[in-house]
Amino acid sequence: MHTDTATALDTPVPVAMPSVIHVTEAAASKIQELLAEEGKADSGLRVFVQGGGCSGFQYGLMIEETGAGVGDQLFESNGVKLLVDPVSLSYLKGAEVDFVDTITGGGFTIKNPNASSTCGCGSSFSA
Repeated sequence: MHTDTATALDTPVPVAMPSVIHVTEAAASKIQELLAEEGKADSGLRVFVQGGGCSGFQYGLMIEETGAGVGDQLFESNGVKLLVDPVSLSYLKGAEVDFVDTITGGGFTIKNPNASSTCGCGSSFSA
């Protein structure tokens, strides 16, 4: 007798594809450090774009514990799982997530070849 088992809510399990968003080694190290500190080493990083900021769009990064949502793409870069929704993906193809540590402090930056202009703070852009 053959029985099929389904995943929770009968949703397909996403498979990591070659990444269209690159995470630098410095960013990957910092992300893995933060995930470990939070006790969420198996979680991924959601990278997204939303309306707002002084240039029209702004970037967002957050720890994603619940897994991929409907339509999300799952990527892996330098050992970091990235989850990106389809709308954000169209703005982020070819982007690079980096972590910069300076005397005045550190933080994540996104270098986006799709941005036609950025604001002075670097956290918002127009396309």
